[in-house]
Amino acid sequence: MGDVDGGFEALYREHAPAARATLIRLLGDFELAEDALHEAWIVAMQSWVDDGGALQLPANPRAWLISTARFKGIDRLRRRVRYREKLALVAAGEPSASEATPEQALVDATVFEDDRLRLIFTCCHPALSREAQVALTLREVCGLSTEEIARAFLLRAPTLAQRIVRAKRKIQSAKIPYAIPEAADIPMRLEAVLSVIYLVFNEGYAASSGDALIRRELCLEAIGLGRLVVDLLEEPDGEALGLLALMLLSEARRAARTDGAGDLVLLEDQDRALWDEVLIAEGRALVARAFATGEVGVYALQAAIAAVHARAERFEATDWAEIVALYDLLFEASDSPVVALNRAVALAMRDGPAAGLELVEALLREDALKNYHLAHAARADLYRRLGRSEDARAAYRRALELTELEPERRFLSRRLQELDG
Repeated sequence: MGDVDGGFEALYREHAPAARATLIRLLGDFELAEDALHEAWIVAMQSWVDDGGALQLPANPRAWLISTARFKGIDRLRRRVRYREKLALVAAGEPSASEATPEQALVDATVFEDDRLRLIFTCCHPALSREAQVALTLREVCGLSTEEIARAFLLRAPTLAQRIVRAKRKIQSAKIPYAIPEAADIPMRLEAVLSVIYLVFNEGYAASSGDALIRRELCLEAIGLGRLVVDLLEEPDGEALGLLALMLLSEARRAARTDGAGDLVLLEDQDRALWDEVLIAEGRALVARAFATGEVGVYALQAAIAAVHARAERFEATDWAEIVALYDLLFEASDSPVVALNRAVALAMRDGPAAGLELVEALLREDALKNYHLAHAARADLYRRLGRSEDARAAYRRALELTELEPERRFLSRRLQELDG
């Protein structure tokens, strides 16, 4: 039974986010769509298991879920007298649940295949705060639970739940449409959408807490959304192209970032034969397209840095001078303390650990990074490379206190053990 339960969990993660997006579009209500999907999933767990206890899937599980949940939602609307007007709009001319056919369900799934794009523009509407945009996108577009999102952003689950509820009420009360903006309005809406996609990818690529370093389903969800946005735009946009390139170049290295036990493998130790050359080629081509637009911003510059790493056949062959130069441009564009930290690490690779350490220590005297575990980990590594073992131990211990990600904790603990030797 455990295998069946695991199979259902994987199926839910695969199909529920896209099904949820379509149902929100069809039913016009976040909570109704969620409840209907939940009911449909209960039915699926009963219907998709044969007499021998094995999974027996329909030809198109996602279409089956959408169709079943849609009619569950319609049935709920029929029971709500006060929503008769909405029912007439949603269900006009629809067959009853008993009359639905698999072919009709498949049509539904095909017609509404871009509903995730409609939904992300809704979730990233400028009427909502950036915090609400991110939380709502992770919940409704990517299908994370409230508890998972709360852990990712170090918030209490009830606090995060209230934020999501308020955002949904804002969408309902302001009558924000579930629609892709008109072409003329897309540029002013694009920055928020790209920012949220970037945050979703980062949470998947370098999870902020938990047992796993990488949550690949979030990475793939973000990449899929990035492709949809690029395809949507009538004219090439440097930042949209840059973000997609950055995600692809990062995803290309995924298989080499952890070992068989799920532990962290640093860039210098990665087996580059495991890097995905197809994704690297696509990512580098997108970087070239992004720079050709003349609209180079933070995503395109980060992608360019990733492309420099990707073209180096060995870690020792990395062009650190070019990377530092790109970080100089990136810092001018973003003025971010994290970018300043990454630049300091790159400069240490170019000019030696002492030069990098001076910059890292200056950054740690500022409030922005004093509780950022990677800043302390970077300082610890530079101390280690300089042979300052006692200082390195103290910095590793501080980094260990601040990180909540188990693979990073194991890595930092190993570094401490090596120093204690």
